[in-house]
Amino acid sequence: MAKLDETLTMLKDLTDAKAISGDEKEARDVMEKYIAPYADEVFTDNLGSLIAKKTGNANGPKIMVAGHLDEIGFMVTRIDDKGFVYFQTIGGWWNQVMLAQRVTIMTKNGDVTGVIGSKPPHVLTPEARKKPYEIKDMFIDIGASSKEEAEKFGVRPGDSVVPYFDFTVMKNEKMLLAKAWDNRIGCAIAIEVLKQLKDEDHPNVVYGVGTVQEEVGLRGAKTSTHTITPDIGFGVDVGIAGDTPGISDKEAVGNLGDGPQIILYDASMISHKGVRDFVVETADKNNIPYQYSSMAGGGTDSGSIHLTANGVPALSITIATRYIHSHAAILHRDDFENTVKLLVEVIKGLDAEKVKEITFG
Repeated sequence: MAKLDETLTMLKDLTDAKAISGDEKEARDVMEKYIAPYADEVFTDNLGSLIAKKTGNANGPKIMVAGHLDEIGFMVTRIDDKGFVYFQTIGGWWNQVMLAQRVTIMTKNGDVTGVIGSKPPHVLTPEARKKPYEIKDMFIDIGASSKEEAEKFGVRPGDSVVPYFDFTVMKNEKMLLAKAWDNRIGCAIAIEVLKQLKDEDHPNVVYGVGTVQEEVGLRGAKTSTHTITPDIGFGVDVGIAGDTPGISDKEAVGNLGDGPQIILYDASMISHKGVRDFVVETADKNNIPYQYSSMAGGGTDSGSIHLTANGVPALSITIATRYIHSHAAILHRDDFENTVKLLVEVIKGLDAEKVKEITFG
């Protein structure tokens, strides 16, 4: 494996953390460790979203940069008499990426390794082989011989089940392969933005946020935005990559390495035109590459941010990522670095006058 520099070590620590929706502690602890040195204050809301505050001008506007801590996974619902574990999906899964995949069950006694069981093709009829296996029929094999033995391992209903995958720098070292890019990369962006603002003058108060429960309804974004009451909000997340076989331009246009994606529209919001225009102007002025994207389905934390209190002008900025909502995904390091660069320059330009102009035209 390639030697990890400081940034890659942070990305590895973030993606290795096990944290499905509703059980984000591991990822929150990692994010706090990395963001605290650059914040004046770090605290959580009552649902568990992490908020790191950095003051430039204490009387300036409040700017929120939010990634979500949670990843998709599963929750144990029952154990049968033979010790096989059944589960509820947490977040959106496609059944074809699940079978025979390794998982980790987080129990009161520590981690338990399992695999999502599948029938061998030898026992399937020709018709059955053509059909996708239904999620409701899947189970996790933890090597237990009985329900009692599974319980002795510490497994019980309500335990979190997390996909297992090692962070990997690929042969092209700009290409990074890991679980949970959705959305530890957003958390990494929030960390890095505060880090790069450490010795910069900025005319506002910046909040780097790791929200909880995004994958099950943008929930932590709602509570953390209520806590902060920002003047401008940015949801940073993964976006759809359209640069692999089988995806047409009609479905997705994002290319790895072509810069941050400015989201024009998704199912959770229409991006705020004033914020969008200012971000694009800033990118052009600083020669930062970017690409436009829109998603007919799905949404990001901006969907909750912009509807909080009496409304928050908001924009989603995403990183094109291949194979999201599976055990492992690929993104491009340059896109991460250019997203950070863009947000830092945007924040430096968001003084009270500019925010008023954006909000009220």
